[in-house]
Amino acid sequence: MKNIGLVAYLDIKESLRAKWFYVYAFVFGGLMGLFFISGITDSVVMGFTGLSRLLLVFIQVTIIILPIFILITTVKSIAADRESNVLEYMLSFPISLKEYYWGKLLGRFATVFFPVIVALFIGVAWGLTKGGEMPWAMIFLYSALIFAICTVFLGIAFFISTLVKSHDVALGLSFTVWIVLLAFIDVALIGLMMQNRVSDELILTIAMLNPLEAFRIGAIALFDPELTVIGPVAYYLLDTLGHTFLMLYAVIYPIFLGILFAMFGFIAFKKRDLL
Repeated sequence: MKNIGLVAYLDIKESLRAKWFYVYAFVFGGLMGLFFISGITDSVVMGFTGLSRLLLVFIQVTIIILPIFILITTVKSIAADRESNVLEYMLSFPISLKEYYWGKLLGRFATVFFPVIVALFIGVAWGLTKGGEMPWAMIFLYSALIFAICTVFLGIAFFISTLVKSHDVALGLSFTVWIVLLAFIDVALIGLMMQNRVSDELILTIAMLNPLEAFRIGAIALFDPELTVIGPVAYYLLDTLGHTFLMLYAVIYPIFLGILFAMFGFIAFKKRDLL
């Protein structure tokens, strides 16, 4: 555990020296500042106002920005170390492959999770100064959703990083994964529904296997427990899963999937040529 901590610490220091971390932190911090300037906490949309309105807008932006930022900044982690011979240098020390891999993963998780959660609590603090009420349950669930989405895309990124030897290829694959999860699956499912080739239940099941879709549904359920904004699909989801299990699924499933991809990445990392 000591070596894992040291590797994680080195990765955090490396991230702090890189420009991407400050861009990443500025994006989320800047978004919060923009929300404050635009007076979102004072507006009312569909009954949402104050902190609820702020969190609603912030979570919509997070769905788009957070996954691609995690992928493009993390996917070249091991691949770049391999190309620059840093991996060979690190393994010349008494550090096992297990300690190196999981140390890198923990260090990178800290750097991608910390700025987002800090921006969230800055927004909450600002809302409280404006006289808003503290929605503890909503903040806790939103923090859990952020943790889950960071976990799944970090696991996917490390899995890709262990499979390729060039960080350029890794970046291309990460962008492809993001596009597929964000847009292609929805378009494909709509096409299937229009052609009626498969049952609606199967289409919805496939959709919910997409971690981004699970995150979206969980985020919507935070602010709209009846899921009225997604139409008739809401009846099927709520009747089949229920609101409580739906929220648990939106949090637990991405975490499980992220750990699974991280484990597959570690297996590939051990069995493939390291250099």
